[in-house]
Amino acid sequence: MPTVTLPDGSQRHYDRPLTIGQVAEDIGLGLAKAALAGHIDGRVLDIDHVVDEDCVLSIVTSKDKEGLDILRHSTAHLLAQAVKQLHPGAQVTIGPVIEDGFYYDFAYERAFTDEDLRAIEAKMEELARADLKVQREVWDRSEAMEFFRGIGEVYKARIIEEIPPAETISLYRQGDFIDLCRGPHVPRTGKIKAFKLTKVAGAYWRGDARNEMLQRIYGTAWPDRKALQQYLNRLEEAQRRDHRRLAKVQDLFHLQEEAPGMVFWHPNGWKVYRLLQEYLRAKLDAHGYREIRTPELVDRSLWERSGHWEKFRADMFTTESEKRDYAVKPMSCPGHVQIFNQGLKSYRDLPLRLAEFGNCHRNEPSGTLHGLMRVRNFVQDDAHIFCTEEQIQSEVAKFLDLADAVYRDCGFDEVIVALATRPEQRVGADELWDKAERALDQALQARYPDWEIKPGEGAFYGPKIELSMKDCLGRVWQCGTIQVDFSMPQRLGAQYVAEDGARVVPVMLHRAILGSFERFIGVLIEHYGGAWPAWLAPTQAVVLNITEPQAAYARAVEKDLVERGFRAFADLRNEKIGFKIREHTLQKIPYLLIVGERERESRTVAVRTREGEDLGSMPQEAFVERLHGEVIQLSRAVAED
Repeated sequence: MPTVTLPDGSQRHYDRPLTIGQVAEDIGLGLAKAALAGHIDGRVLDIDHVVDEDCVLSIVTSKDKEGLDILRHSTAHLLAQAVKQLHPGAQVTIGPVIEDGFYYDFAYERAFTDEDLRAIEAKMEELARADLKVQREVWDRSEAMEFFRGIGEVYKARIIEEIPPAETISLYRQGDFIDLCRGPHVPRTGKIKAFKLTKVAGAYWRGDARNEMLQRIYGTAWPDRKALQQYLNRLEEAQRRDHRRLAKVQDLFHLQEEAPGMVFWHPNGWKVYRLLQEYLRAKLDAHGYREIRTPELVDRSLWERSGHWEKFRADMFTTESEKRDYAVKPMSCPGHVQIFNQGLKSYRDLPLRLAEFGNCHRNEPSGTLHGLMRVRNFVQDDAHIFCTEEQIQSEVAKFLDLADAVYRDCGFDEVIVALATRPEQRVGADELWDKAERALDQALQARYPDWEIKPGEGAFYGPKIELSMKDCLGRVWQCGTIQVDFSMPQRLGAQYVAEDGARVVPVMLHRAILGSFERFIGVLIEHYGGAWPAWLAPTQAVVLNITEPQAAYARAVEKDLVERGFRAFADLRNEKIGFKIREHTLQKIPYLLIVGERERESRTVAVRTREGEDLGSMPQEAFVERLHGEVIQLSRAVAED
């Protein structure tokens, strides 16, 4: 008879087999009411799963990540059931959990409308209130395929054909609806309390553009109405902060169909770009990096030798000239090895840190392009550190220090760290991967108390540490990375002379902090909501005259600020001062300097912040000291590195 060990180490002994739900009820009625599933020996199982042998068990509720995923996946099934009841001709395909929600893809003869979504959501509410029992069933493979073909669900039959023969075919039934799924699921539809359908979009079957187009309905689900409303409020705030909308308000950049995924930077946006680049360049100089520049068009043979051609060929732009094939570089690493290879290197030359603001192109699918967040042309803050095996951990530690400082200066205080290990498709011997993964693991253990492992998500040439930032809305953006590579320098003939005179292949550390300037600036726009910190603002101050007699004084204030190195201009338009204040406040310029007759006579400026705070009149020198103080703090941090 089973003995169940609970998370606190206590044990419960039973004289008969019983379900996970019954164990939860034995522990307490409150837990039984909240229980969605159970975690047994590394597996998450339905609440009706029978415990018939000794095990370690924890009850899963909606407060757990696994429980929230179960809730969302069950809501995707609720969506599919509602669609089938309202639109019997629709075919159900795949419906996974995604970040903050779920989606389900449907094959249907016409496009779903906003009115359809409202009706589907109402039907889902009705099915949830019905508190239908959700029951897992195990079917014979051929029987399941015949069933789904018989009811016109050909996509489900195709999915079953792709399932490995040894795998169990399980279906879940709720009311008159039955769906193919591994599970687990909530025990009853009444457990689904708070959800919202958010949008409908196109999606190819199995994500392949060669396949037929389906319709994807997105939704979100949460444990209760309060959590749902908080999420919807965050969505609304995210829409207000959308970098594409703010780019129009602040005249930062635009994109157009003639150059899909490639950015037309306007003066204001390019100013931010240059400020960020100059800041990072100063950081790199202080940390011993040597800046280089490599060609953007390189013969195919180099990409074949590096391994990129086999792995990234579909994502590379190519051309031909004089019977030679060329590729536009999607990354800078092979070019950096060519610079390392010029002239014999000694162990005394290592570590050698080569940095480039590399202009890269990748042929991303048009449907994935999204403002600055997903583009085809981007500049990567690329760098490669050539070092010995003994130097790996110290170099990784120095990189992590540098990355932390950059993120902090850019306004991100919370960094999430993960180690991505070897993927199935990779180059290099397993012994090299073992060494690389061990080196990164040890570097993280020496620095971070808590980090995540992402199995199989490393680069094709080496494992990597991923650094993600959490923005003001709690969204996570993966930007920085450092990767250990024993293979590429060997493939491309890199060597140095060791202390004993032997020729040795260096270790190559691929690293980036921002990832790409384009995406990082997009993240910054949304993080700050366009309210740039003074050091990054394209315009730091605007001088506003009230009437024409103060125009000359306003120009003099502007001239003095510009000569001191500040970014300022005078708005001398013949408009009411209230109009000008509102306009520049909407553009989120940090400081508005208002000059009327009193300010002209006293040689002062009336200072107003973009938040509407009136700082009163002050001598121009006092304002200069205030603005200088906001900027110099960052400059000092760079100089002290």
